[in-house]
Amino acid sequence: MRLTRYTDYALRTLIYVGLQEPRQSSIAEIARAYGISENHLTKVVHQLGRLGLIRTIRGRGGGLRLAKPPAEIVVGAVVRQTEDDLALVECFASGACAITAPCRLRRALGEALAAFLAVLDRYTLADLLGGAEGIEIAGLLGLPVPSPGAAGQVASA
Repeated sequence: MRLTRYTDYALRTLIYVGLQEPRQSSIAEIARAYGISENHLTKVVHQLGRLGLIRTIRGRGGGLRLAKPPAEIVVGAVVRQTEDDLALVECFASGACAITAPCRLRRALGEALAAFLAVLDRYTLADLLGGAEGIEIAGLLGLPVPSPGAAGQVASA
């Protein structure tokens, strides 16, 4: 299983914005921190806003904030919402295979995909932001190191 760059950027954006809370983030600073295209990231941020995961504030003093608490942002749901196609093989999408009906491979791959997503469903953004790893990630991104207990919280909207 390989996630698209789009989903990767969406997850990394949520991590960055979550680590910055309550401070607002900008697309430019996120792109710079990860060394990725601002243009591509703009599309990702737009969808995260439409999905209700990020709140975008326009104009001077604007920026990006989480729209919900990190504990309510489930990684598996983000993956489902940002991946265009979770069909691991052609028969998942169209059924266009001569052996689709009796094929055990299709069932095995379907089970594997369900297991993959079930594991991601056990994690929230708060899990990704917390602990020593969250502090280390903040340091690697050049962000202020969050105080203990601060990562994974979001100010009321």
